[in-house]
Amino acid sequence: MSRHPEVKWAETTDKIFLTVVLADSKETKVNLLPEGVFDFSAKAGPENHVYELKLELHDKVNVEESKINIGVRSIFCIIEKAEPERWDKLIRGGKAPHYVKIDWDKWVDEDDEGNAGAGDMDMGGMGGMGGMGGMDFSSLAGMGGMGGMGGMGGMGGMGGMPGLEGLGGMGGMPGLEGLGGMGGMGGMRGMEEFEDSDDEETAKSGDKKEEAAVKEEAKPVDVK
Repeated sequence: MSRHPEVKWAETTDKIFLTVVLADSKETKVNLLPEGVFDFSAKAGPENHVYELKLELHDKVNVEESKINIGVRSIFCIIEKAEPERWDKLIRGGKAPHYVKIDWDKWVDEDDEGNAGAGDMDMGGMGGMGGMGGMDFSSLAGMGGMGGMGGMGGMGGMGGMPGLEGLGGMGGMPGLEGLGGMGGMGGMRGMEEFEDSDDEETAKSGDKKEEAAVKEEAKPVDVK
């Protein structure tokens, strides 16, 4: 049986800020339709519990201008309204479900929207969330939402950097595949030959000394 994650929302005249609070989500799928239907499903927790929700938003939305960030602790969406007007509620029809709550940290009153910084929130300010920063909802079309992208939430470090997957030693560095740590070994042959020639010269010098000693011993000795 699926569970419902907590949902927090806030709005300005032209945007809805929607946060699905679910840490370390996997196999995350998100879909947004122009009619204002928001579908979400994911797995989370050590037992991989399934979390699902379907929200029929108060009015139509602009999918092409809406963005999503799948982070480590939550999934944050900036949903562009089709028509710039205050909704004053998230769900069309009756009362919102108990798991849908107002996000007072992001809420901006209509009278305050003209103030500097009020409602000025984009994916650039969500750097601490990690994960799939700033994807357009429209780019998910035909991808089956975010299916198959589980585990992207906490992707710190080297994830996604091409050519570094097999970084054992010099592997993955363009143009260095054939080095294999043998750089500079080409000149070693000459070194060996040079050492051999030294040995030969030493041996020849030693042979000459021995010949001279033998000749010295072979000289006739005068007997007086």
